[in-house]
Amino acid sequence: MKINQIIREKRKDLSLTQEQIADYLGVSTPAVNKWERGGTYPDITLLPALARLLKIDLNTLMSFNDDLTDIEIENFVDEIDKTVQEQDYDTAFQTAINKIHEYPTCDRLIYSVILYLEGALTLYNVSKVEQYREIYETFYKRLATSEIPEIRDTATSMLISYARNRGDFSRAEELINSLPFSTIDKEEQLAILYQRQERYHDSEKIWEHRVIKGITEIQTALVNMLEIALEEKRENDADFFADVYETVTRQFCFPKWMCYNAHLQLALVKKDKGRSLSILQKMLPSMKKEWNTQDCPLYRNAAGSDSTWLSSRLAKTITDELANNEEYTFLRDGLEFEELIAQLKD
Repeated sequence: MKINQIIREKRKDLSLTQEQIADYLGVSTPAVNKWERGGTYPDITLLPALARLLKIDLNTLMSFNDDLTDIEIENFVDEIDKTVQEQDYDTAFQTAINKIHEYPTCDRLIYSVILYLEGALTLYNVSKVEQYREIYETFYKRLATSEIPEIRDTATSMLISYARNRGDFSRAEELINSLPFSTIDKEEQLAILYQRQERYHDSEKIWEHRVIKGITEIQTALVNMLEIALEEKRENDADFFADVYETVTRQFCFPKWMCYNAHLQLALVKKDKGRSLSILQKMLPSMKKEWNTQDCPLYRNAAGSDSTWLSSRLAKTITDELANNEEYTFLRDGLEFEELIAQLKD
């Protein structure tokens, strides 16, 4: 809340008129009126007396807080997401930066907002990506010195990714070697402790998270191994990795559309039009179907309420790329692709 709103609300709470405030402080009534409308601010010498008159401290009067609460940060990120969807990315970006300027030392705010904006770059097909990422990198450098381990490690991980992607491999290796090493797995220790305490729900939630995290890591490893195999012209190995990716994804009850990821990547790299279209015809429609995590015993405590919206949004992003990217021109020669796009729009 801004200072003009605080003055107006606190004055009304105390049943004081603008004339009374002016009289107590020795200023004119129009001056108080301007304060409440936000046209001007009280003189700095008046602030202590004004705070006492309104029965608040100076921090409250100046709307000063050291940090936002976790709930306030979560609500703000939701607001940013809504702005991206209903207006545009740049408006959301400016709103986020303004909030960060209000709370420049709130690492959790910066961490949550910048990570969201980073992810939205791809999800919403934003142009001038590098321009935004230059700014985000400055924030990651700041967060890499945070006193909060989770924030510090994630920021360092993002800096490694940035350095690697621009070919600065020596810097990437330097950052990797700076990461702290620990042989103690905190999450695993907690899960075992909760199980011994018969806090089965808490323990199972941790193990479920480990399953999801573990399968995601396996998927990432398989995709990278597939890419290496393609670079080295080992097509049989690439096919094998894609098959394993599909089997693991299906076996561990991940959304059906994810099963097709590796085979689609393989078909697109090979420019196999028939195979690519065949996979897309199964994959893209399935991205709009709901994934109920609780249907699988592995994830009965997991919440997947946002997964359907996210996959639908991702389907649109993929469709836009396939329809506009020069790399995929080979797909667009013929009616099959047009029919697929029309089907998705319907």
